[in-house]
Amino acid sequence: MTPPAPPHPVTPPDGRHLLILGGTTEARALAAALATTLDGRPGLRVTSSLAGRVARPRLPAGEVRIGGFGGTDGLADWLRAERVDAVVDATHPFAAVMSGNAAAAAAATGVPLLALRRPGWTAVPGDDWHRVPSLDAAAALLPALGRRVLLTSGRQGIAAFAHLDGLHFVARSVDPPEPPLPAALDVLLDRGPFTLDGERAVLREHRIDVVVTKDSGGAATAPKLTAARELGLPVVLVDRPPLPAGVPVAASVPEVLERLAAQGLISR
Repeated sequence: MTPPAPPHPVTPPDGRHLLILGGTTEARALAAALATTLDGRPGLRVTSSLAGRVARPRLPAGEVRIGGFGGTDGLADWLRAERVDAVVDATHPFAAVMSGNAAAAAAATGVPLLALRRPGWTAVPGDDWHRVPSLDAAAALLPALGRRVLLTSGRQGIAAFAHLDGLHFVARSVDPPEPPLPAALDVLLDRGPFTLDGERAVLREHRIDVVVTKDSGGAATAPKLTAARELGLPVVLVDRPPLPAGVPVAASVPEVLERLAAQGLISR
């Protein structure tokens, strides 16, 4: 069940309003940093918006709304109605639809938009990575690389592999996946951050010979790449979709805070 949204707060008459499109570690860190920066002082309202796709999301500090906006027009209407002064798109690097809606709604309303994106992963000596543009491309490549697959593409990505016979999948996700699913499938319900020892154990216990993941970046889920390298396993890495053209990007929470300060939304 989707948690209820908190009561609607009253925006100070002379206040500013920042919308964080969240759901990521960086989004929670940004909300926490803003709560610390503001320290109870009036003048800036911060709203974090979560898509509501996870049954028990980790809630950020401050005001939270859960659920979609109703596409680009719905988001634009919300920005106007709530008098939003700036938007930070801190969604998952693969949330292309939401990022596209944010860019279009920001353009339609004239609200400044900044994307917060952690850097993607970079291969090091010993890695056997096979970069592909999509989950469908990953599925097409898999039979040539292995038979026992650790699949960490999220529960909504498992359907891309449902047609593959002769392969055994171990899929890890926060919530249980829904059909269509591969015929030979074990599900591990878990969420990061993961440890290197834990990832080594998963690969060995399930006799994994190939790993599939998205290039999400960050430290929370990177240990699987180290464990795969140690065991000499190939990794199929799905590249990120591009951000909408013209959207400025910050790589870290401190960089976002500096840009918000430059806009006069916070003082540093």
